[in-house]
Amino acid sequence: MSNALLEHAAANPSAKSSKINASLAGKYLTFCLGQEYYGIAVLKIREIIRLLDITPVPQMPNYIRGVINLRGKIIPVIDLRMRFHLAKADTNERTCIVVVQVELPSGDKTQMGMVVDAVEEVINISLADMEETPNFGSKLQSDYILGMAKIKGKVKTLLDIDRVISADALAEVAAAI
Repeated sequence: MSNALLEHAAANPSAKSSKINASLAGKYLTFCLGQEYYGIAVLKIREIIRLLDITPVPQMPNYIRGVINLRGKIIPVIDLRMRFHLAKADTNERTCIVVVQVELPSGDKTQMGMVVDAVEEVINISLADMEETPNFGSKLQSDYILGMAKIKGKVKTLLDIDRVISADALAEVAAAI
């Protein structure tokens, strides 16, 4: 960790917690699902494409929309609204697919598409803008949340995309394609 970050953490103990560390600061692609805002580390993003025709794959979890053919490569696509149990929304000209690289439990990496309502921007989020994930109670799973960022008066949930797309779902998709 750089001296500046160490000094900042020492001067602002509330800015550094057991879950929030310096490695989380950096550039994030932000997007929205309805009125909720999220961010994913830019290093996980491969590309952003317009919404294509998605070919359904039978017997998949309800949040897996199917697959797309992206320049000759078959890419599984999930619907983040369904994954997060949000209400279904109509697609529009801003609806798009964010193609991310996720790490499988085996250590292999694969690409997966995520349908989002709209991409906002790429922003640099500093450690001072982040807070630890609030305790939602023991019954709610929140291990896929890296933390919360306060940006331009809005709270954005920073996602660990490898955990959003659970290992069991990835195994099912890999077996089906």
